[in-house]
Amino acid sequence: MTFQTVRSDEEAIDLLTRILPGTLDAYSQADVARSSAEDHARVQYHDELLSYSSPCAWWRIGVRSAGEPVGMVVPAQSPNGFVIAYLGVVEGHRGHGFVNDLLAEGTRILATQGAERFTADTDLANQPMARTFQHAGYDNFAGRIDMRWD
Repeated sequence: MTFQTVRSDEEAIDLLTRILPGTLDAYSQADVARSSAEDHARVQYHDELLSYSSPCAWWRIGVRSAGEPVGMVVPAQSPNGFVIAYLGVVEGHRGHGFVNDLLAEGTRILATQGAERFTADTDLANQPMARTFQHAGYDNFAGRIDMRWD
């Protein structure tokens, strides 16, 4: 796999739309159920990912040798420090280890920015992602319960 930067808003939104089906993230599942994968991808892109102060030039798309995108990682700087703000693999490519390469690339980018500490999070139900973080050496240092009214 090679990595490329995100070239346009639409490229990122299209990839997010392709990653959302089959996600184990409960918030994303609920948001997609209320609208559509594309609608949620647009909201997530504009309202969340673009809100970080770090440049979009840090973002990476993982691409297979044939030029097919398999996933995306968004290393970022938040008010609380450096984070892996987003990490996802297109449904048809899950289970092949691409997530490990994407996380390594995002971690590398944060390290080149001088980050000595960075965080990432995932839903409790998303055990594959939790194992990915653990395998990469991320420590599970906290838990959080988010509650919302329907």
